Amino acid sequence: MGEIFYQIITRLYVLAIYFARFFSSKAAKMWKGRKNQWKKIRDKLMGVPAPVIWFHCSSLGEFEQGRPVIEAIKNNHPDFSIVLTFFSPSGFEVRKNYPLAEAVFYLPFDSRKNANKFLHLVKPKMAFFIKYEYWHYYLDELEIHQIPTFSISSIFRPNQLFFKPQGEFYKNILEKFDHFFVQNAISKKLLNEINLKNVTVSGDTRFDRVWKICSQAKDIPVAEKFKNGKKLMVIGSSWPNDIDVLSEFINNWCREIKFIIAPHEIDEKNLRQIEDKMNGEVLRFSKAGNNGSEDHAVLIIDNMGMLSSLYRYGEFAYIGGAFDHGLHNTLEAASYGIPIFFGKGNKNIEYQEAIDLLACNAAFEVESSDEMESTFTNLYTDKDSYNKSATASKKYIEKNLGATQIIMNHIEKTLTTI
Repeated sequence: MGEIFYQIITRLYVLAIYFARFFSSKAAKMWKGRKNQWKKIRDKLMGVPAPVIWFHCSSLGEFEQGRPVIEAIKNNHPDFSIVLTFFSPSGFEVRKNYPLAEAVFYLPFDSRKNANKFLHLVKPKMAFFIKYEYWHYYLDELEIHQIPTFSISSIFRPNQLFFKPQGEFYKNILEKFDHFFVQNAISKKLLNEINLKNVTVSGDTRFDRVWKICSQAKDIPVAEKFKNGKKLMVIGSSWPNDIDVLSEFINNWCREIKFIIAPHEIDEKNLRQIEDKMNGEVLRFSKAGNNGSEDHAVLIIDNMGMLSSLYRYGEFAYIGGAFDHGLHNTLEAASYGIPIFFGKGNKNIEYQEAIDLLACNAAFEVESSDEMESTFTNLYTDKDSYNKSATASKKYIEKNLGATQIIMNHIEKTLTTI
């Protein structure tokens, strides 16, 4: 019964994407990316030497968790080829040319036929699924072919179906993994309670990733000139609801400090909406040039790829998404040792790092413009409180480093035998 229900749900999902593509750009990319998918896969795999290791990520965030392990494998075993798959266009479109992968493409939708055909073409010797990816037929085929399969940076909660009396089918999916590398002790306990003992608490590989990014941050002369020695807040991955809450605060403070806004979406409509809400002098990054940026109060980033390096110029950060689809990456900002703000959202409890940063007063949730104003003012005017928050932010990153090495220590024996 569980498998029949799974088939119905997955087929309905495919059908939903088919119809959604007419009015959703994300769905359109997802559908178009899988058009003629087997020819695309064969073309991508042409000339890729064995042995192959397969990494699957849902989207860009999960890729960032898998990336440190890919880099470590490539560093220690350069003869291995990496095949990288994505479920979502938010990952594929950004990383389709990732240089450490010999082939990158969309994962065909989960079915017995697709999974069997996929493994026949790719012929992986190992497989890694990142965080939340649990595809029944792919995992079943991997088990049938006795291919070692690992889950990286996974995290589990008591309310998930795996741990419910009616979740036996989904529990069986988890049994297909050879080993879980989980983020916390609670996840290990939950898995142990359903008799899954092949679990290691490794932590989250993103800490290793953001630490490396921080150490290799690029100089951005326009940002430094714009800052012009003043205090600066970087607003990263903002959505319209974030700007609605922040606009009054920004307008109140733009004579005292400067603001860099890096929107999640950089289409013209969104950029204009942000500009319309600002009272101070606003400048787009693409129009900054070499002169005059220091005379502006707000710099809007209208390109992709530089946010992680922008945080180095800030004394404060606001991370967007909590009011909408989910909080974006807080760890990149925390790695620079600065206090962090983000919106109050029901999904925040799904992000362990958000819970941890709040608990050590490195981060602060805000629900309204007034709350942002009062919380920021207290931190801005009290130097001791600021320093404690900034130090807590940095220490949180430092104490959570090392997940990649834990994973590599465990899988090294398997790597040397394939």
